[in-house]
Amino acid sequence: VQLQASGGGLAQAGGSLRLSCKARGINFGIYTMGWYRQAPGNERELVAIRSSGGISNYADSVKGRFTITRDNARRTVYLQMNSLNPEDTAVYYCSAVTSGKPRYWGQGTQVTVSS
Repeated sequence: VQLQASGGGLAQAGGSLRLSCKARGINFGIYTMGWYRQAPGNERELVAIRSSGGISNYADSVKGRFTITRDNARRTVYLQMNSLNPEDTAVYYCSAVTSGKPRYWGQGTQVTVSS
């Protein structure tokens, strides 16, 4: 199983980034896919999640700014991040979720937002 995340980098406050995560080795279409993040000194937290049926949920801190989508044909989940602020700085991880819990993790991609 491999979840390959990409798209992180440096952005200015108010800017945008788009993360991608391509899955290999799993039946992608049946998994709920999620994005999590972990800032230094903090626990890993859920950012956004999208079920196989297309239902999305977001952390309150990103509602209205971030959008999670998925392309089952490409076995890829995306996170469009707009109106970024320095509090969004973290390592972002994608995950394949079953029974409400992350089962597989990607390697993480760093997002840094400067003020």
